[in-house]
Amino acid sequence: MAEVTANAQSQAYSSSGWRKFWADYSESPLAVVALLIFGSILFIAIFAPFVSPTNPYDLTTVDIMNSRLPPGSEDFAGNIYLLGTDGAGRDMLSSIFFGLRVSLGVGALSGLIALIVGAILGLSAAYYGGRYETFVMRIVDIQLSFPSILMALVILAIFGKGVEKTIIALILVQWAYYARAARASALVEKNKEYVEAAKCLALGDRRIILNHITPNCMAPLIVVGTLQTAHAISLEATLSFLGLGLPVTEPSLGLLIGNGFEFMYSGDYWISIFPGIALLITIVSINLVGDQLRDMFNPRLQR
Repeated sequence: MAEVTANAQSQAYSSSGWRKFWADYSESPLAVVALLIFGSILFIAIFAPFVSPTNPYDLTTVDIMNSRLPPGSEDFAGNIYLLGTDGAGRDMLSSIFFGLRVSLGVGALSGLIALIVGAILGLSAAYYGGRYETFVMRIVDIQLSFPSILMALVILAIFGKGVEKTIIALILVQWAYYARAARASALVEKNKEYVEAAKCLALGDRRIILNHITPNCMAPLIVVGTLQTAHAISLEATLSFLGLGLPVTEPSLGLLIGNGFEFMYSGDYWISIFPGIALLITIVSINLVGDQLRDMFNPRLQR
């Protein structure tokens, strides 16, 4: 009975939420544009090797003689570079496509793992309470009192550069946000009738948390996850720009911006400007989608 009640409530929330989601999107042109832009960026990132004009990191296709060509230039072989080339002669459009793939991959993977870790700690802290909850939340409070960029810089200064190390640093920086959101939602859900009914049926704690509480706590976690993904992408770009994030063999948008910064004073603006525009559009579109999800799941913010 408790499981039926929890599932029915979860389905009701999901159904009404998605109806409101599409209703809001049909009434908000800006939200529709943001969703289309983010979908296009996601498509480009996934299929970058197939939609890019060239592979900018294939040494057989890169010619140093094509270094720092302005946008719209044509080389001796007849290839046109719509966004120009960088200091190594790589096509900027292709580099941005591959950079989007790396930036989104690092941001999404670190956000997903941080969400899982934070949700486990936050849900269990709210359900069990007591000293365990106090211990977990004090750690969360201590971590959130420090700037994210400062913590990431310290972690990477200790472990060094690398894709895996950057992902680990972003996970350690982000998990506290998910833990706090999960605990706040679980505190509301754990005192409801369907949870009490599940306890009366002598269901195990893990089963109650996973099957009953977690589905009804997913809405705020999805919203936080969307916004934190944009934050993780911007944080990774900052770290790579400073030379502490990803190595040159795994170029992200931040690394592309950093590589072109030294050419800004010579007038070769496109090497940094175009990756910066791509990063800005990506973060803004993700934030707009996250804002729309927040309006969808929070009745007090619905228009």
